[in-house]
Amino acid sequence: MKLVIIILLSVLLAAATAVLVVGFLQLKDANARILEQRHKIEEQQKLIDKKQTFDAAMQQLMKSAHKFDGIPMADIVPVDDYQAIATRAWVQRESPDNVTYEIEQVKNAQNKLDTLLADASAQAGTNTTGTAFETAIDQLGRGFVTSSIDDVRAICDVAVEALACVSSTDPYTVNFDATDNSLPWMTDFVRTGVAYHEFAHVLQFTNPKVTEPALQAFGGDPETMADCFALTYVPGWTLDQQIFVSSYSYYDVSIGYGYTCNADQMQVIRNWNQQVGFQLQPISQ
Repeated sequence: MKLVIIILLSVLLAAATAVLVVGFLQLKDANARILEQRHKIEEQQKLIDKKQTFDAAMQQLMKSAHKFDGIPMADIVPVDDYQAIATRAWVQRESPDNVTYEIEQVKNAQNKLDTLLADASAQAGTNTTGTAFETAIDQLGRGFVTSSIDDVRAICDVAVEALACVSSTDPYTVNFDATDNSLPWMTDFVRTGVAYHEFAHVLQFTNPKVTEPALQAFGGDPETMADCFALTYVPGWTLDQQIFVSSYSYYDVSIGYGYTCNADQMQVIRNWNQQVGFQLQPISQ
């Protein structure tokens, strides 16, 4: 009888041990699932936080970009780059690390806009060359276009006599020739007219979409179009001028490309000038 009881107790003990083991394993599995779920929740929350941070950064960038609305150079803000960032962020939205990278790209873009605005404000408030050239360019370009007095023929690689130039590789800088700036007939009125001509080239380079159809009114010639811009907006400007340097001495000076535009072409210039400029378009994901 004792043997039977001992055997029975052993069986019960073994069964109890088995229940404890099964219970322990089930508890361990449950804890593992809880930890896994908690990890997933934390990752999801981290991703949500990253998305919210990205959205906030992008909204601030768009707010800064709106400050450029109406600036006469259409390509002054690289909106295509911002669209690319937004598209990448959307495609990689399930990856916190990738979204973090795009957040940094937005912040870098924000810093560039802030710097551009600050530099333009400083440029518009100073005249580093001390010339009527820069006075006109600062007013027309609102500080976003700089003036440089240098060697035009070397910088713009032109063989002909040129008072100034704008290069397609750097359309935000107008180069005025240092030697020509010292000519006896180079008055501030002449400098102003030349600056207007050159600013027309800035607008041509930075507003290609609206410039192309406007050029047709000038036979596709950007120079006669630039001459017409000066003729339209500088009161009293002419391509041929008699410039007195004393009461009895004067210079006959031809400035431009020899064609004085008509009233219809001047209206084309006015219409074109109203169409140029930056207007922020919505960024989509």
